[in-house]
Amino acid sequence: MSTPEPQAPPLYSPGIDTEEQAALRASVADVLRRQAGPDRLRSAMAATPRTDRDLWATLSGQVGVAALSIPERFGGVGASLVETHIVVEELGRTLAAVPMLGSAVLATQALLHSRDDDACDRLLPAMAEGETVAALCWADEAGWGRGGVTATGGLLTGTAHYVLDGEFADVLLVIARAGGQTTLHEVAADADGVTRRPVPVMDPTRSMASISFDETPSTPIAAPADLVERLLAVGAVALSAEQVGVASAALQRTVEYTSTRTQFGRPIGSFQALKHRMADMFAAVETARSVSYDAVDALVRDSLDVDEAVAAARMLCSDTVTAVAGEAVQMHGGIGITWEHDVQLFFKRAHATTLLLNRPWTHAAAIETAAGL
Repeated sequence: MSTPEPQAPPLYSPGIDTEEQAALRASVADVLRRQAGPDRLRSAMAATPRTDRDLWATLSGQVGVAALSIPERFGGVGASLVETHIVVEELGRTLAAVPMLGSAVLATQALLHSRDDDACDRLLPAMAEGETVAALCWADEAGWGRGGVTATGGLLTGTAHYVLDGEFADVLLVIARAGGQTTLHEVAADADGVTRRPVPVMDPTRSMASISFDETPSTPIAAPADLVERLLAVGAVALSAEQVGVASAALQRTVEYTSTRTQFGRPIGSFQALKHRMADMFAAVETARSVSYDAVDALVRDSLDVDEAVAAARMLCSDTVTAVAGEAVQMHGGIGITWEHDVQLFFKRAHATTLLLNRPWTHAAAIETAAGL
């Protein structure tokens, strides 16, 4: 009998969490179940600044979500982006108003990709504890294709738009343009020449700000030439996890609503047409989840097909979350578009995620290249 060929380890996929990953997912879900209900979310939406500080303190202090991808030598847990992915997905289910995407993903990864040990030693330990929130300042008014801030002799001038968590961050990490090069800078949020302006948003569950710099002194941080490309990939994959969580929660709420809403003497969820639509929603969510986790796996492994995996996740998960959220509103009927009902918040988050960072269709070139088109 011939010896079977050794098989490569399977890609990570939902449903086969390791014991540690399952415990992490359960811990995050438990905290959110206890502390992240609709009333807390709406309170955070109306607060100044627009965030749930207590929830972030609990998630960081009890679960360690801010420390997951930070190496142990910088005060973190030393896990991978897969574990961060799990947390982002769970947070998407509740639309939690915490700085996970802005600080624990984008800002943290900007520092780690810089390979500047001094900057990491200085900033990451407090970020890992959740005591310091960092905001990545980057885009110009047209989007993330070009930075809105320039650097001259260490002084920053210009405006960064769409800054996640910018209205309450303690530290600003600024990606600037300097003589055709991309540079990274550290600025205290209360430094001279810094003006922060909270901006109205389509998705009220996520705060954004415009941050202007007027010849603001900064501390330069080493940055690789491909920093922007790396952060766009990390951001796209993290957004796909959030979109899976949002879509999953929208589907769950729809199933619950159609199971209790009656018409003609029976729950509307028993009607065959709605059953088929919800079955399609379920299949779409599960497909999106698999593609999303394939992308984070490729990112962690630095696979040869990482560009295609990231592109597929960004495009498919964006399509899925907008379609599922739209169906959820439709099946809730007129109540689904009222301010009092929470399903409209999932609809808004769904569409807002497709506008963050690079638009989904900008990834089409990677898919076409992989297909030989």
